[in-house]
Amino acid sequence: MEDKKTLVRITTVPISLEKLLAGQLRYMSQFYRVIAVSSEKDNLERLGQKEKVTTFHVHLTRKITPIADLKALLRLYFYFRKTKPAIVHTHTPKAGTIGMLAAKLAGVKIRLHTVAGLPLLEESGNKRKVLNWVEKLTYACATKVYPNSIGLQEIIIENRFCKPNKLKVIANGSSNGIDTEYFSRKHFSEGTLSQLQKTLGIQPEDFVFVFVGRLVKDKGINELVQAFGKLHQELQNLKLLLVGDYETDLDPLQPNTLALISSNPNIISTGFQSDVRPYFCLSQALVFPTYREGFPNVVMQAGSLELPSIVTDINGCNEIIVNGKNGLIIPVKEENAIFETMKYLINHPEDLATMKKNAREMIETRYSQQLVWEAILQEYITWEQHV
Repeated sequence: MEDKKTLVRITTVPISLEKLLAGQLRYMSQFYRVIAVSSEKDNLERLGQKEKVTTFHVHLTRKITPIADLKALLRLYFYFRKTKPAIVHTHTPKAGTIGMLAAKLAGVKIRLHTVAGLPLLEESGNKRKVLNWVEKLTYACATKVYPNSIGLQEIIIENRFCKPNKLKVIANGSSNGIDTEYFSRKHFSEGTLSQLQKTLGIQPEDFVFVFVGRLVKDKGINELVQAFGKLHQELQNLKLLLVGDYETDLDPLQPNTLALISSNPNIISTGFQSDVRPYFCLSQALVFPTYREGFPNVVMQAGSLELPSIVTDINGCNEIIVNGKNGLIIPVKEENAIFETMKYLINHPEDLATMKKNAREMIETRYSQQLVWEAILQEYITWEQHV
């Protein structure tokens, strides 16, 4: 039997491999010798044991750190020269730049990069110019670039980061699809949910909005918290669940937002949760007023758990949500639009029920995990046949 060829998958931090690509590495290991590369050695090794793949640790940061980045580049270059992978596939900005450049320098023939968001879109001035140049460098070193949504592909073309023929959206979008078997309400009994409800101080009659993700400015948390505070002054029996961690060093919230979160007993901040499913199950709708995304897993997770979503009119979000059918689409960075749309869902229970009914089916038919995995595997096979 012929030995498996080597496939290297790289992210800046291991949680991206764990959360954004859950199960995919193990699936690909049926066909390749998979090596997961990332930072945070202990977390990476735990991920490797979970996915049953080999790991290789490289110190990568999400900040601009030229000396550390050069060391990471050299470490990866020599590693690729030694292991001679057939394919290097990168995700996340820093891993993409270092991984694609190292792979090209080392002579790896198949160099693939997935784009799941463009943080640089929120930057300006000289920093934006530098980040634009780095993005172009990443794409220049790749043999193919995969935006994980149609909208993101259009943004890349508009910014002239690479030629359109270098781009391709796999399947219907998404980097990993959604495990609809795992994200199902059948796993949680009424008793389990009732106990969590009591623990969090949620009453059975409360209308619960949920946000899942990093509690940062770019996710629209400042606007969301302000809108909820205003809504709660008009309507009773409301709760807002914030499920995720703060990032005070990279993208802090405004001081008045933090003050409102801590002082309003109807805003419940749970911190990071390894299993977000029960929090969706306690809620009536997801509110996801983010400024930018690639293809948001959270919106797919909510839909799979029968929740409609309020999302901003950006790439990814406006592809998963069909306005009025499985959720509602609002403008970006508009506090009043969040307020009015949350109020609309509360005051129109029939529309809410229709969106809930449609939510899961629309995820199952377009974004099932198996569909996405098979499409990515086919890309690998096609590239191997062409080099």
